[in-house]
Amino acid sequence: MPFRETNVMDERIKFIAELRQGELSMSQLCRKYGISRDIGYKWKARYEAQGPMGLVDRSRAPLSHPNATSRMVEEAIVALRRKHPTWGPKKLRPTLKKRAPQIEWPHESTMGVIIHRRGLAGRPRRRRHAPPQASPLTPCQEANDVWAIDFKGWFRTSDGERCDPLSMSDLATRYVLRLQTVEHTDTDHVWSIIEAAFREYGLPAVMRSDNGPPFASTGVGGLSQLSIRLIKAGVRPERIAPGKPTQNGRHERLHRTLKQETADPPAPTLRLQQKRFSAFQKMFNEERPHEALGFVTPASIYRSSRQDFSGRLRSPEYPSAPHRAPRSAQRRHQMERRDALSLHRADR
Repeated sequence: MPFRETNVMDERIKFIAELRQGELSMSQLCRKYGISRDIGYKWKARYEAQGPMGLVDRSRAPLSHPNATSRMVEEAIVALRRKHPTWGPKKLRPTLKKRAPQIEWPHESTMGVIIHRRGLAGRPRRRRHAPPQASPLTPCQEANDVWAIDFKGWFRTSDGERCDPLSMSDLATRYVLRLQTVEHTDTDHVWSIIEAAFREYGLPAVMRSDNGPPFASTGVGGLSQLSIRLIKAGVRPERIAPGKPTQNGRHERLHRTLKQETADPPAPTLRLQQKRFSAFQKMFNEERPHEALGFVTPASIYRSSRQDFSGRLRSPEYPSAPHRAPRSAQRRHQMERRDALSLHRADR
């Protein structure tokens, strides 16, 4: 004969049924069911107050908690998150502490729970990370050691205009030096932006880019007209390996945030899109705390270069020899590349 299955709820119902019959006293029933008299009277009182539903187990969670986040603090967290939808708890907390240091702000994990509970957390994408590889790239330890320059990738504004944003940043401090649209992605338009940055901030030691035009070419040494101008200005051009954008990961991470906050969706016109870029540049440099910098802003640690830019592009010096005019424009370009290679080797 199989054993009969029973559960706690069935036992409680049987206990109340026998108690209502009145054949056994409370003490006898409690001994029969193996419970104390206090427990017996508790279930009797609950049944009389709520009926059978009173016999169901209740939650043991406290109705209130002394360390619970106050409504005011939670609303401040939610308001800042709505203002900056791409900021996580690691950026929200130091910003709020800076604004109101007298308030004891909750931990980052608690802020994350609040963001999820209020429906403000997007679905994170799983990102596959390439294994680290040795790289001959110049280390960037101080401001102006290495500047990065790149096109974010063109898109169209709502009115159909093409937008080509060119960005330039100091890799050590993450300071955004330039962020503006260009009419054409050729050497002259890009150089005008670089030259303006040189005049404002001075010269970096290295300018890092990818292998696309106008930063590189298929000519001798991969030098383009733009990289030749950089060498003559006193800056060493440096290119990442083909197909290895992770070698310029700090600048690529800037582009990701830039797209999220300024181009998703794009602005109605090109002029309004540039206004978004300018506002983002100011916010990124002066307001947004950066985790890799110890949650300080890039503007608080960036300093201009000690090497000023005079505007002159130097040429290599050779022993005196009879001057021979180049035979053609192609010959002139070959000579310029040869001169730039000579300067490049001398600097190294």
